[in-house]
Amino acid sequence: MNKGQVFIISGPSGSGKDTVLSQIFKKRPEIVFSISSITRPMREGETEGEKYNFISKERFEQMISQNELLEYNRYIDNYYGTPAKPVREATESGKDIIIEVDVNGAAQIRRKMPQSVSIFIMPPSFGELERRLSCRGTEPREVIEKRLRSALNEIRRAEEYDYIVVNRDVSCAADDIISVINSRRLTVENQKHIIDEVLRKC
Repeated sequence: MNKGQVFIISGPSGSGKDTVLSQIFKKRPEIVFSISSITRPMREGETEGEKYNFISKERFEQMISQNELLEYNRYIDNYYGTPAKPVREATESGKDIIIEVDVNGAAQIRRKMPQSVSIFIMPPSFGELERRLSCRGTEPREVIEKRLRSALNEIRRAEEYDYIVVNRDVSCAADDIISVINSRRLTVENQKHIIDEVLRKC
């Protein structure tokens, strides 16, 4: 059985990556989503084990010391990270897995798993990105400005990725990412068992 593939997905706030990922999992429910570990308190509307596992700082620091994380970051006195075990279990069982992570986390994963495939979700323009963030109507202007500055820094690092998908239309962007996932299944490395099987019957 072939191993599954790790797909890293990043994109700035406002790029629509959560909506695109939702479409991907609707179209390809067999793909696994990597659940992050996090030490901040659970927010209203969040569910344990859906996107995050909420754990203590002591447990997270134990995971760091025991090298149990593919990547992690500390932000405002809270830790965020990707546990390695579920990712390896998924790929060993032949399942593809998506890890949603920022540009710094993506760089850490690529160093540890150079065979992973990285995809950056790009807004069609900076003006559209600003419009999307402003239309939410949930944050003051100074917070939006901070998100835009952060987005610029992330976009400047998009060239570190293997693929760039522009999210002009959610469904089309999801299909583009699914095409990348499908193409990885067709590489010689992943299809070598077919060659061996045909040659055995000669």
